[in-house]
Amino acid sequence: MPKLIRLYIQSILIGFALSAVFLAMMMWQDVAGLRHLILGSNMGWLAALMVIVFNGIVFSGAQFAIAIMRMAESDEGPRGGRRVRVTDELVPVAQEAVARKGLVGPRRR
Repeated sequence: MPKLIRLYIQSILIGFALSAVFLAMMMWQDVAGLRHLILGSNMGWLAALMVIVFNGIVFSGAQFAIAIMRMAESDEGPRGGRRVRVTDELVPVAQEAVARKGLVGPRRR
């Protein structure tokens, strides 16, 4: 299996595990009466499933993004040496302009 696919599947598993832990913590602390709403209803399992799935999607995406960004190479290049001095002078650049018929209207005076 390619390394990127394995990394993606691993990120999905971590994201959904975090989502389940997140729901457990929300129910343990009874945030906004969520524990009462989920356990007190006969369709509470559906609400819990929706919270896990939708938060799992978000957490998986964040986990994958963090893993990909950590793979980047360092921007540290060789240091030292003489660098080109930055000046505030404007440099004129010649630009050729050709007028085409029909695009420019008559001049007003």
